Amino acid sequence: MLNKLSITGLELSGRTVFMRVDFNVPLDAQQNITDDTRIRASLPTIEYAVGRGARLLLASHLGRPKGRVVPEMSLAPVAVRLSELLKKKVTMAGDCIGPEVHNLAAGLSNGEILLLENLRFHKGETDNDAAFSQALSEPAHLYVNDAFGTAHRAHASTVGITSHLSPCAAGFLLEKEIEYFDKVIAQPRHPFIALLGGAKISNKIPVIENLISRVDKLLIGGGMAFTFLKAGGLEVGNSLLEEEMIESAGKFLERAHAEGKEILLPRDFVVAREFDNEAEHKLVSADGIPQGWMGLDIGPGTVDAWASVIAAAKTIVWNGPMGAFEMPAFSSGTIEIAKAVAAADAVSIVGGGDSVAALDVAGVRDGISHVSTGGGASLDFLAGKTLPAIAALTDA
Repeated sequence: MLNKLSITGLELSGRTVFMRVDFNVPLDAQQNITDDTRIRASLPTIEYAVGRGARLLLASHLGRPKGRVVPEMSLAPVAVRLSELLKKKVTMAGDCIGPEVHNLAAGLSNGEILLLENLRFHKGETDNDAAFSQALSEPAHLYVNDAFGTAHRAHASTVGITSHLSPCAAGFLLEKEIEYFDKVIAQPRHPFIALLGGAKISNKIPVIENLISRVDKLLIGGGMAFTFLKAGGLEVGNSLLEEEMIESAGKFLERAHAEGKEILLPRDFVVAREFDNEAEHKLVSADGIPQGWMGLDIGPGTVDAWASVIAAAKTIVWNGPMGAFEMPAFSSGTIEIAKAVAAADAVSIVGGGDSVAALDVAGVRDGISHVSTGGGASLDFLAGKTLPAIAALTDA
């Protein structure tokens, strides 16, 4: 449960509101937005604020400009897209602090919107610099955070600014994310399963630590599966392997056995000689990966076995692809798992860019209870960590 002040508890009319959103959207070479999911996810909170007469300052980062002005990472295309979605003018500022921002903010009427330029054009953002935090706060009266994707970052716009504005409230997207993750962590319906994929076990250690005693089954695919297979005594050829994590993987296998939990590993793989979509590939069993070959996707035997487990589940958490999903030749396992999760009669939460992309490729996003907008934030929440941006908000 969030236990933080909601935007619904604020008096917004005539007040200038600094709203942190996550407009970190992908752009192509022509600066066209290729996926506006994150913009759409923020619309309910934005529409609520302007509908109640707020004078809205929207702030976000885009990419990693590392404290420099990088024109290709400007939020200008977002202003255009947001205007289209809202059917309302969105003014674009040339910076996120300074005299121009003060003047534009002072000129806003009730229900008008000013989008600030990329926060990370200033090093003070990621440094959570006190002076930069204060400068961000100066044009505003109130603070709203609706950016779950950055909730695990103690940055100026997510934490530092809350020392200068009060009250500080959660937006609807942030509330929805916490509600779903809290539901599966605190009160899951059983059977409760977690699907973890991606390249490295080292990135998921805290998540496994927190989930292993809560779930009934943990299904591990992607590159991280090979470290577990190696810990179990199998040879993995040239597959991705974290040598320094083999001991940890072995301890997780032992712990799961001791606690009566199941860690399910792939039983077959699509393997290739090279990490290349055009490479020769073939299907082998998990105990038969040849030397010189690497596993790049889970095989159909694994998909069938895991689909049965998924179909029986009542709570499902999925983070990370099952193989090298970015290459069509090795995307089938991830796509089939996406279809199985969407078809299950369960509360399902999917996070992480490739997992969400698989839902879209499979055309099954609507079958998921909640698609998270935060990869790193969702992992930290699943790991039981306190998210600093949420801790910084005013208590309910």
